[in-house]
Amino acid sequence: MKRQILRLIVIIVLGSTALHAQDPMFSQFYSTPLVLSPAFAGTSYAPRISASYRNEWPTVTDNGNTAYSTYAASYEQFIPALNSGFGILVLSDNAGGGLLKTTDFSASYAYRIDVSDDFHIKLGVNAGFRQTNVDWDKLIFLDQLDPITGSVDPIGNPNPTNEIRPDALNKTIFDVGTGLLAYGSQFYGGLSLQHLTTPDEGFLSNTNTGLTDGLPLRVSLHGGAQFIVKEGNKRQPASFISPNILFLKQGDQGQLNLGAYYSLGLVFAGGWYRHAFGNPDAVIALVGFQYDVFKIGYSYDYTVSGLSPSGGSHEISLVLNLDNSENVRRKRFAERYNDCFKIFR
Repeated sequence: MKRQILRLIVIIVLGSTALHAQDPMFSQFYSTPLVLSPAFAGTSYAPRISASYRNEWPTVTDNGNTAYSTYAASYEQFIPALNSGFGILVLSDNAGGGLLKTTDFSASYAYRIDVSDDFHIKLGVNAGFRQTNVDWDKLIFLDQLDPITGSVDPIGNPNPTNEIRPDALNKTIFDVGTGLLAYGSQFYGGLSLQHLTTPDEGFLSNTNTGLTDGLPLRVSLHGGAQFIVKEGNKRQPASFISPNILFLKQGDQGQLNLGAYYSLGLVFAGGWYRHAFGNPDAVIALVGFQYDVFKIGYSYDYTVSGLSPSGGSHEISLVLNLDNSENVRRKRFAERYNDCFKIFR
């Protein structure tokens, strides 16, 4: 029975990884917003470049390798002449200390509809490729386990297995998504749908595994506001507070984030609470610094569920926003914004 259960777990991993996995999402969602929705493409007139790193469950390691780590890098810019935003995103997720690696590359496009001077709608689409790789040599099957020496023999060599290695241990799929964003000078709200075609990213044929589901559709509802606390000037940016809500659902998994971001000009801080389906998940604390074109933030997810011994999650983000450069400020680009997206800039 145990052998059958273990074989089933491996089949699920290789045949349909989407059944037990949820897309990685950053606590600092505003730093790399293209992960959330393609409608965010072009939150600044000048080029905006961002990079994020997330280290999840740092105390859970495999021979010193981090259990879960995620990297993202993006480029985006709004082109006023086309009333459109463009973006490129690269996202890499490493699970199980290298057992399962996923890399996404996508391009985003968003068109802005100016309903009025104070209300706008952006329609976004993204398309790209996802590549998934499995390190077969890191898998341990039941027939490799010895009651005394574990998965190795007495001199430390891995025990053999009768499991058959698949012909291919990497797979590339085409993926598409869409997003809608409505916003004004104080409030914004949006909807995003990712993996519209629910592509099959499994390594084994579904006819052999009996599994028919592809990568589950990811639904995101997000919204927020922006309230100016103190107006800025040429030397000091404005202080503001931005409450936010984020709801994600993918397959039978999901999460709800509630919290706020507070900018004091050069420094900013924030706090959120994340609730997973069925149980509390984490309390998130944020601190950061912003000067000229640079913005850097650090956040820590303190786990409040039964997984608290895992060590929570550390996250670092870096944003290079040329909108804040002296040359661009001379062109008075910043004064052309009539939205509530300071948190994203």
